[in-house]
Amino acid sequence: MNAISQTTYGGPEVLHRVELDRPTPGPSEALVRVRAAGMNPTDWKHRQFPGLVDRLPLVLGWDVAGVVEAVGLGVTLHQAGDEVFGMLPYPHGVGSFAEYVVAPARALVRKPAAIDHVQAGALPLAALTAWQALVDAAEVQPGQRVLIHAAAGGVGHLAVQIAKERGAHVIGTASAPKHALLRELGADELIDYRTADFTEIAPVDLVLDTLGGDTAVRSLEVLRPGGQLISISLMNLPADLAERAAARGVRSRGLLVEADQAGMQAIAELAAAGRLRAVVAAEFPLDQAAEGHRLGDTGRVTGKVVLTIG
Repeated sequence: MNAISQTTYGGPEVLHRVELDRPTPGPSEALVRVRAAGMNPTDWKHRQFPGLVDRLPLVLGWDVAGVVEAVGLGVTLHQAGDEVFGMLPYPHGVGSFAEYVVAPARALVRKPAAIDHVQAGALPLAALTAWQALVDAAEVQPGQRVLIHAAAGGVGHLAVQIAKERGAHVIGTASAPKHALLRELGADELIDYRTADFTEIAPVDLVLDTLGGDTAVRSLEVLRPGGQLISISLMNLPADLAERAAARGVRSRGLLVEADQAGMQAIAELAAAGRLRAVVAAEFPLDQAAEGHRLGDTGRVTGKVVLTIG
């Protein structure tokens, strides 16, 4: 099979096409013929540095949408021919930038007929991150005020939609040209981070921090007593953030996304009903994966970049 691999860390130029043996599913696993694979900031970071996954050669990619080719011993949830999508177990289950990938059967759910493989491939990691932060961790309630940083990014634009589904009042930070899209997705208030100070807004119940650093620290200022900050930028958080939060009477937590069948099923149901959609900024064929990474490296992607395969 064809795959995109790297034997060293660095810029997009380290990515190259290779031929690998097609994997065989083991017990409780499914072999998926990949049709689309979303690209995420964690892919750009793992391409550049030995991070949570420190091994070479490395085939990147956690998002997957495609067709089940075969199943291993004991799998009853899926069978050959099923259209599925999901996230490979993060971080060590990486490998979807290839024509075939093996996944735990219960990391996958049926792809709704209402969405195509590109849309399905764009959703898993970013949507699961948003779902686990807003629903599982924060338990967002109707009427709560939620501030989402980088609201037009991969996680951010899906978090806007999920928070609205939960009945929240959603505030997003994004550059002004992206405000129209975010209003369409359901944002109630928008802040142009280039011209306005987000700390001047009325107190909020929850901040979803996708940036870390000074943004995470300053976000503590906008939380009402008892509020919480959930950050997905774990490698860029001050060591004393939790102590600073406690001193202000709020809570700070970091979240690392996990493979989650229940979460994926909830995402699939929202997507099937037309209440959750990924904005796809660009599509690239497998052989042009490096171009997708170059776009991602700009840090200016609205929504998701997707590799199309086969």
